[in-house]
Amino acid sequence: MKKNLAEFLGTFWLVLGGCGSAVLAASFPDLGIGLLGVSLAFGLTVLTIAYSMGHISGAHLNPAVTIGLWMGGRIKAKEILPYVIAQILGAIVAAGVLYLIVTGNGSEIGSFAANGYGIHSPGGYGVVAAIITELVMTFMFLLVILGATDEKAPKGFAGLAIGLALTLIHLISIPVTNTSVNPARSISQALFVGDWALSQLWLFILIPIVGAILAGLVYKFLKSK
Repeated sequence: MKKNLAEFLGTFWLVLGGCGSAVLAASFPDLGIGLLGVSLAFGLTVLTIAYSMGHISGAHLNPAVTIGLWMGGRIKAKEILPYVIAQILGAIVAAGVLYLIVTGNGSEIGSFAANGYGIHSPGGYGVVAAIITELVMTFMFLLVILGATDEKAPKGFAGLAIGLALTLIHLISIPVTNTSVNPARSISQALFVGDWALSQLWLFILIPIVGAILAGLVYKFLKSK
């Protein structure tokens, strides 16, 4: 229960901090933080949770990460479902809090930092570009996580490496899909946007999981003797 609660709180923080910065501060009049600021916000959420709650649950904060770590032999299968449920619930609650904040001055939620492709991609990128982006970014994210948390890796730096990796991923891929690499983050925003966000949600659930599974298999091969 403590591990699941830590995953709930950690994912809550990731969505509130990352999506909150995108919705509230990215283009705030005159002093918007822009794509660089949003990318840093996502990385900082992971960085802060990794060092504050990583010792409790591992700070996965992401169903794809949980599945990738299982595929890489780091966790047991029985841990997957409770973690994923906690992550999705934490993300939804964060999106609910963000909804209340955004609409607090009478504003509409707009795209609400939901992930999309085609006309709903920030840069107008199509479904193939979105699939490639989410697959490759999640694959590399999991390789960084698996490598940085390996027992032979330098101690105490995993959170920094993972947080910076997520920042880099957002710097690359926000223009393409608004960056998912995290089904929980995508689900939470899509539920509030509805319509097109829900119809495109399949990509941001399926593709990050596939990328994570591939990374787990590759890392196991790299570690094999």
